[in-house]
Amino acid sequence: MEQQKYMVYFEEVAKWAIGVKLLLEEHSLTAEPFLELDQELTFLLSKVDEVTNNNPITEEAIEEVKELVASLFQQAQHLFNGDRNKTTQRVPIGEHTLPPLPYSYDALEPYISKEIMKLHHDTHHKSYVEGLNKAEKMMEKARFTNNYDLLKHWEREAAFHGSGHYLHSIFWFVMKPNGGGTPGGSLLGQIKKDFGSFEQFKEHFTEAAKKVEGVGWALLVWSPRSHRLEILQTEKHQLMTQWDTIPLLVLDVWEHAYYLQYQADRAEYVSNWWNVVNWDEVENRFAQASKLKWKSF
Repeated sequence: MEQQKYMVYFEEVAKWAIGVKLLLEEHSLTAEPFLELDQELTFLLSKVDEVTNNNPITEEAIEEVKELVASLFQQAQHLFNGDRNKTTQRVPIGEHTLPPLPYSYDALEPYISKEIMKLHHDTHHKSYVEGLNKAEKMMEKARFTNNYDLLKHWEREAAFHGSGHYLHSIFWFVMKPNGGGTPGGSLLGQIKKDFGSFEQFKEHFTEAAKKVEGVGWALLVWSPRSHRLEILQTEKHQLMTQWDTIPLLVLDVWEHAYYLQYQADRAEYVSNWWNVVNWDEVENRFAQASKLKWKSF
């Protein structure tokens, strides 16, 4: 039985590695760091093949593969994350791009299906990028022509599509295969300080996600003004929420995020989503965000 369990695990590892290699090929990522990642993924696949062809599978071999997977996942996440945390990189007006997923479309199964991830990322997120770029270009045109007759419309488009793009660009990275569990370090300490316990935080966040009216998001944010964590909702991407906060952990509860798999059962989707939370990324966002503190009022 134990051997069978590990065979399933190795099958999932192979699927993940092949998926990332296909992603590199699909996006023509041929810079040296991506080529190195591709070579190391090939080595991982050969190691999995070697281990699974030996009976019985040893504990040493299992640990070696686990260490390789952990290392390569961090490497892939770093590369696909790119330079998004660099403050010196300016995006020209109307030139936002769709970030590639840091894992394959099926990597979050069984909690989020391949079909949902492909539709969600390639269609919905892409549409927000395109909508934001168009809105920015049209407002730039208004400045050059001094014609602001449609400014209200394009400002609304920029708010909707821009918020959609930015939230999704966080969403993909605060999830990972074999995620879940609890955060550590200073983030866990801050959660306990601001919510009483991790369990109370999780229950509050879950209820906020389940109770978003219509479509929208649940967010864990850092408030530089109050110097603490808060849980917020937003309708659509930009309505009924709070300014002057920094999102750390976000959960999309638009129907396109779960309907193909969960139908109208948002509660089950939210419950299962905790199994793919990438606390390493949330901790990193908190470490950066918590440096910012305004005067309290």
